[in-house]
Amino acid sequence: MSGMRLERQGRIAVLRLDKARGNAIDEHFVESLGAACAEVGSDDAIGGVLLATAHPKVFCPGLDLVALREYDRPAMERFMLRFAEAVWGLYGLRKPVVAALAGHAVAGGCVLALTADHRVLRRGAQIGLNEVRIGVPLPWSVALLLRASVPAASLTQVALLGRNFADGEAVAVGLVHELADAEGFEDRCLERLAELADKDVAAVGTTKAYLRAQTLEAMTAREKERIGEFLDGWFSPPTRERIAEIVRSLTKGSG
Repeated sequence: MSGMRLERQGRIAVLRLDKARGNAIDEHFVESLGAACAEVGSDDAIGGVLLATAHPKVFCPGLDLVALREYDRPAMERFMLRFAEAVWGLYGLRKPVVAALAGHAVAGGCVLALTADHRVLRRGAQIGLNEVRIGVPLPWSVALLLRASVPAASLTQVALLGRNFADGEAVAVGLVHELADAEGFEDRCLERLAELADKDVAAVGTTKAYLRAQTLEAMTAREKERIGEFLDGWFSPPTRERIAEIVRSLTKGSG
């Protein structure tokens, strides 16, 4: 799978993000994520999922701006709807998911993390949704996912100020559930997952589906209707210039 490795460890499936540019999200990544979710969801031998990274300091930095800035509006709309579908697939898995955030998880990386049932952040790594600072609103499904995942009192800091959080602050606002040291980090996350995965699979899956049904139904019902508001922001001149500045900084000295 392009950008995603599916590793099996007994009853545990590790979805390991492994893509150039630090797991930045592009169309191939989205397709790979969707396919992995479908495979994991249909395999009765899998009792739990670990969402992890192959990169030592980055979980996922969000959208691949280098690739996506070249898209016109129809192409970007198509991509964002596919990204939404992949998020629905991950959020709708009827198996426990633990996000092992061994590195920074910002923007779209934070979105992927929020789909998990339990999120563990490596000390020193950052997590946050910085979309408004770039000049785009949170997509409809992302806003609903955030509202379902963190306390209402945290929404202003996370969504409207677009801050990134580390260590105790990340726990306090509800973006993650716990912190862990770099040494033995993934083993700690697997221990957490084992606590969830040793329960009756049908009982856990049905309960999880009930808990997430209302949010998932709202996501799928109106994402296409709302996508134009995101695209208006993405293609506004000030946002295009901010994206160009970011891309220049990312590609400076490359080649």
